Amino acid sequence: MNNFPPGFLWGASTAPHQIEGNNINSDWWLQEQTVPGMEPSGDAIDSYHRYAEDMELLADAGLTAYRFGIEWARIEPLPGRFSRAELAHYRRMIDTALGLGLTPVVTLNHFTTPQWFADEGGWLGERAIERFASYVTEATTILDGVPWVVTMNEPNMLAMMATMRRMMTAAPDAQQDWQSPTVDQDPRPQLSPPDTQIGARLVEAHRAARDIVRARTDAKVGWTIANRAFVARPGAEEKKRELEYVWEDLYLHGSAGDDFVGVQSYSSQWVNEDGIEPHPASPENTLVGTAYRPDAIGIAIRHTAEVTGGIPILITENGIATADDERRIAYTGEALQHVSEAIADGIDVRGYLHWTLLDNYEWGHWEPTFGLVSVDRQTFVRTPKPSLAWLGSVARAGALSALAH
Repeated sequence: MNNFPPGFLWGASTAPHQIEGNNINSDWWLQEQTVPGMEPSGDAIDSYHRYAEDMELLADAGLTAYRFGIEWARIEPLPGRFSRAELAHYRRMIDTALGLGLTPVVTLNHFTTPQWFADEGGWLGERAIERFASYVTEATTILDGVPWVVTMNEPNMLAMMATMRRMMTAAPDAQQDWQSPTVDQDPRPQLSPPDTQIGARLVEAHRAARDIVRARTDAKVGWTIANRAFVARPGAEEKKRELEYVWEDLYLHGSAGDDFVGVQSYSSQWVNEDGIEPHPASPENTLVGTAYRPDAIGIAIRHTAEVTGGIPILITENGIATADDERRIAYTGEALQHVSEAIADGIDVRGYLHWTLLDNYEWGHWEPTFGLVSVDRQTFVRTPKPSLAWLGSVARAGALSALAH
């Protein structure tokens, strides 16, 4: 028990806007300057210049894969104007990963878009699919040798954010302070459910991108879904199915025909006949307000396998927002036990990519720390936490055994 198959990918994930710094042509950059309550990303943690050091930390620890994104707003700062220098920059990142023995898992869109794309109406704009397809076509010119490509990160959360943005635009006088998409429960209202119309458009965009990647590269291609790992109270099974469709299954069905699907889960929530129950107040809760639920990833894997009919699964994000690294190790160890049990039950799981490599900019605020490595935001000095060495030891052993304790 608790063994992992040969060739299983072990690594960590990041997102460009959260770590690179000065992503000035993106829609998020403008929001950070104008929306009340948002902290600015600024220099972030300067991984744009320090990516080689970051990858070396990962490889030296014994991990074998790095999921990172390429930034659309840098590559296409104006419509149809592609930056050769930025494409070359991201190609250097791919080459650096390969040179260190890390399998690159490249994400083409991780929430942020160029500001001009947002000005055209974003994902609901008339030319949205065409615009994204043009960018993806250009991006494929640097993807030689990349075995895994993610078209979009968490389209269900992207749809939720677009829904919130539309509501804020329609009622600017009612605008409250920023509500981060990664804060699941605090004194503010719960997150708005994603509009299924926006979700359907994102499925269309994903499939267009998938077809381009397939035609122009040899990579496996899919997208990643945020799984909330709902569990029904007695009598609430129908309500759970209704919520699962809105939050997850629409997008999991959108994975039909993909080479893999990325599973991303952090916590679980109960569903009663009225809807989603708030996370109960507890000292165990994480820095983003979610319940301490390392079993969530197992629930998410099994739900994904059931809905998709057995598409290979890559765990592209799983982790915990905590300042206590021993808690991080305990959480991850238990989560990996649930992953191992799912594999033993015959579910095709290809790898585990921890969220995240580095403490970073957490979409509007800095306090939550998910990283295996801490970063001094003044000097950018990286300091590996014990959890990085621990996860590397698990990766080298290919098994949890006594390492989880």
